[in-house]
Parts: sequence; structure tokens; C-alpha cells
Amino acid sequence: MQKIKCTFSYDGTNFSGSQIQPNKRTVQAEMEKALSKMHKGNPVRLYPSGRTDSGVHAKGQVAHFDTTLQMPSENWKKALNALLPNDLFVVHVEEVATNFHAQFDAVEKEYRYIVLNKKERDVFKRNYTYYYPYPLQIKKIQQACKLFEGTHDFTSFCSARSTVKGSKVRTLYEVRCEENNGEITFILRGNGFLYNMVRIIVGVLLEVGSGKTTEEDIEQMFAAKDRTFAGKTAPPEGLYLWHVKYENN
Repeated sequence: MQKIKCTFSYDGTNFSGSQIQPNKRTVQAEMEKALSKMHKGNPVRLYPSGRTDSGVHAKGQVAHFDTTLQMPSENWKKALNALLPNDLFVVHVEEVATNFHAQFDAVEKEYRYIVLNKKERDVFKRNYTYYYPYPLQIKKIQQACKLFEGTHDFTSFCSARSTVKGSKVRTLYEVRCEENNGEITFILRGNGFLYNMVRIIVGVLLEVGSGKTTEEDIEQMFAAKDRTFAGKTAPPEGLYLWHVKYENN
């Protein structure tokens, strides 16, 4: 028995999220369907590093699976991509130690969120950016980003529908934003993220840039530990799971 780790990207537009759901098209279901074909119809379970919601994209999602097949990593990549739909692509495959786990061994994740901050909508980017046509003060946003760095209780920045039991304390190593010709990219790296956490943080930062929210308001949100204090959740189409880091990469 071998354990295989694969890194893959997907356009989340036409997926009902990454995790298997009954009668829904999901990333995990498509991957397992391809793996099953390679194993002569036998089911193969895929274990991703985490889940993404409907409409959310991934540049570098990671998962593992166990297999009795023996073949070089490059052959795995070719075979899977030949069977997968064109909005899902395996980027890299490697054999890993039998005790590796894509979710529990992840030490850091990076998410990016892209906002199109222009007066006119771009129809070709509608599924890949959040169209936000209002004036923004980028320097204020960049200053407020620093408030989210470090170790905090992110209860106010987590969906009320979260199923997380226990602590909602997480550590964010980096929170920053870059602006280039009307495209604003938010970059968040941390040891873990709660349900809708990135989208809620981005929503708050956009309100800072619009002058509706202050740094003092953000401090009060942290102190309140109450989702109702933190405003709107940014929509899914601007969000990308960018990279999942492990001890050896």
C-alpha cells in the first residue's frame, strides 16, 4: 500500500464546494471518480487539507489517498488529468510516508482574495474577483491589516454556522494587501482558518477603506467575540486557497 500526496488547482465556479455532498458536483467527488476508474471501479477515499465553499477557487489545494497501484509520480499526474474535467487540474504528485495526513500535518495555509476596484464591471472577471466599485483608501486598509496579525480569538470573524468545537484562537503570520491597476489582492497566511474567516476579514477591511469602520472598531470586534459585530461576509468568487505548507516544503 502506498500513500500519495497530490497538489491540485480548480476553478470553483461550477462546483458546490470541495467536500462531497449528495447529488452535488464537488471537487472531492470528481477526484474520487477519477481515482475509482484507475482502480477498476473500486472506491478510493481522498483526504483534502480542508474544505472550500461553493464558488471558491484553489491554486494549491492538497490531498492524500492510499493506493495499491504502483506507478511513477509523473504517471499518476498524467492519468488523473486525462480523467478529470477541465476545471480541475493536478499540479504535482508524490509518494509520501504512510503516516502523512494532508489535513493534520499542514503547518500553514495561505489564502488570497482579489477585489476589482474599478468603476466599470469586467464581465470576464465576474467569477474570479469581487467587483467593488466604491472609492477605497488603500493606505488605511494596509494599516488595519496589521491588527489581524498575531494570535487572536477570531470568534467575531467566524461564521455563526461554524461547526468548530472549542477554541477559536488562531495565529495569522501575515495579513497584507496590494493594489495594482484597480485590482486589490489580500494575502493572509496563518496556522489555521475558521469557517468564512478570510471573507469576513476582507469585508471588514473594505469597510475600513470606505471610511465606515475604524481601527478602534476592529479592536472592539475582537473583544466582543460576537459575529454580529463584524459586518458583511465578502462573496466567494474572489477567494483562492493559494498554498498549503508542510514541514518538508
